[in-house]
Amino acid sequence: MRIVIASDHAGFKLKKAIADGLEARGIDFTDVGTHSEERVDYVEYGEEAMKRLTSGEFDRAVLVCGAGLGMTIVANKFKGVRGTLCLDEYMAEMSRAHNDSNCLTLAGRILPADEALRVLDVWLDTAFEGGRHQERLDKIIDLENRNFRLVE
Repeated sequence: MRIVIASDHAGFKLKKAIADGLEARGIDFTDVGTHSEERVDYVEYGEEAMKRLTSGEFDRAVLVCGAGLGMTIVANKFKGVRGTLCLDEYMAEMSRAHNDSNCLTLAGRILPADEALRVLDVWLDTAFEGGRHQERLDKIIDLENRNFRLVE
């Protein structure tokens, strides 16, 4: 599994903890920024990560901003991305098992690092259940196909 990670300044510290957690698990990842706590716009970093995810270069993404909301909105502007803000392990489990989430968003100003790492572990380890959930996912993909168009 290859993962791209990104954050803004408010998510920078938590993103470092996420990077450490991925490294400890031996998971290949690339950090596309930001690389400090200097104020930046989350949109630019979320966009870069999503471009790299949707190109097929990466299998999944983890985005971090202050509340997790802005990065989630950015992620879901990209066709094929199912970005889910997860504040606890149950949300992480359901986002994968029922929605086949390929982009985890975390809240750097809300989640302590130890909790965020537990959320990450559940999100990484939970498989998509398929079945009736695949039927729903197919409807989401159809909706996406009717409402998104690629602009190059």
